[in-house]
Amino acid sequence: METGYRAGEAGYRRVCLALFAAGVATFAALYSTQALLPELATAFDVTPAQSSWSLSAATIGLGATLLITGSLSERIGRTRLIHLSLTLSALVGLACAAAPGWPALLVLRLLQGVALAGLPAVATAYLREELDPGVQARVAGLYIGGTALGGMSGRLVTGALSDAYGWRVALAAVAVLGLLCAALAAVLLPRSRNFVPSPPTFVSRRALTDPALLSLYAIGACSMGAFMAVCNAMGFRLTADFGLGVGAAGAVFLVYPVGSLSSTFSGRLADRYGRRAVMPFGCLLTAAGLLLTLAGALPVVVTGLAVMTAGFFCVHGVASGWVPVRAHAAGVAPAQAASFYLFAYYAGSSVLGSLAGVAWSAGAWPAVVLLSALFVSAGGYLALHLRRVPVLTRTNEVRPAG
Repeated sequence: METGYRAGEAGYRRVCLALFAAGVATFAALYSTQALLPELATAFDVTPAQSSWSLSAATIGLGATLLITGSLSERIGRTRLIHLSLTLSALVGLACAAAPGWPALLVLRLLQGVALAGLPAVATAYLREELDPGVQARVAGLYIGGTALGGMSGRLVTGALSDAYGWRVALAAVAVLGLLCAALAAVLLPRSRNFVPSPPTFVSRRALTDPALLSLYAIGACSMGAFMAVCNAMGFRLTADFGLGVGAAGAVFLVYPVGSLSSTFSGRLADRYGRRAVMPFGCLLTAAGLLLTLAGALPVVVTGLAVMTAGFFCVHGVASGWVPVRAHAAGVAPAQAASFYLFAYYAGSSVLGSLAGVAWSAGAWPAVVLLSALFVSAGGYLALHLRRVPVLTRTNEVRPAG
């Protein structure tokens, strides 16, 4: 087994750039319909809750497929799966732009979610295998930063282009961005040096019984669900309460670079002080931002969304990097554990993202905030509980990062 890439080496820089670009492409595609929800509701004559299914269909497809792709990557390899995922998801994205009706769009979004599952299923496992342990948390944070930028790009690009050219052109533009990022990742991403192919394995019992892994799965579901509920309903609030158009409402997601900075910075803090110390702070920051969105002034609402974004990506950046480390220490295939984490993560997104439309229709923004606050609180409790879970000693979980 070769030594993992260290900071400053050419291979390290290629991994950082390739996974950052891959994160941008994947999550721009995943969230490409979020800023378009009010327009899609009008174009297809559906309710706000029904329009949110254009996003939930993709997250359901992604989450369900993650249960397969982690084990599949143990057979065919990490890099091959990443390249297939990036290319196929972009091509399906082009088909979404030409969807003839609402049912067809939902089916295509479901298929796009299936195609998108390759990267998130194996990215952190690839990092654990190919990078020196001392830089894994920070690069995981950088990758999550790419996903944050992708999420912003998908929302911002579609919102702006939709106002000028319509939602079909907007979705096509995101698909073209995905093809460009796929080409960049194909050129830059180093081949796996420490991956050993193995037959697909049965689910490890420890993956579903280890207390730390179970807590991390639940934290992913709670934090993502709460954040997605806010993001799904935010477009309706900005258009209804503040009179903004789709493009202007989509511009609020310019706060997403805060998430990129937060995930990268939290990774560095985790390397220095430990993941157990950093995660509760991220939950507290998320809650503070959520409460600020209750304000009646638009600048305060945007500030609250920015603070919540920083807190959410702090939590997700730390948790997603922790899962493969803890899994390896517990004798669980890292890709399998990462798949369970992301399945929970996207299950939370799908369920609460759809419930946000129901909450908005029932009680407007206060109901959405109450729904999200319940799950932010649950995630914070679990983050504190993790501080009492025994540390395993098989791998670098005993380092400060654990």
